[in-house]
Amino acid sequence: QVQLVESGGGLVQAGGSLRLSCAASGRTFSRYTVGWFRQAPGKEREFVAAIRWTDGYTFYADSVKGRFTISRDNAKNTVDLQMNSLRAEDTAVYFCAAQISWSGSPYFQQFYAYWGQGTQVTVSS
Repeated sequence: QVQLVESGGGLVQAGGSLRLSCAASGRTFSRYTVGWFRQAPGKEREFVAAIRWTDGYTFYADSVKGRFTISRDNAKNTVDLQMNSLRAEDTAVYFCAAQISWSGSPYFQQFYAYWGQGTQVTVSS
């Protein structure tokens, strides 16, 4: 069982930056792909970014390419999401999720077995 805890959400002005972190308890991320999804009010949850722990390969939604960077910290066993040039439309609850690597497409939430509780990101315009 993998338990995930997100941190780092908050309120920021448009154009600003935030850094989210996803920590795992129970086991390491070594066999997993860790993704970030987000859900805005009244909208479906959508893919943001993912990283495959074994080789560091990354995946991004088109809407965040060039603005967001996902990375892993081996020592801390965390996955971070650096969000720059934030826009009002980035406002959402951000969720961390984990799947056994190569068990399914990293872009689709149905392939993720473990989820965090979410952290709110609000970007004011």
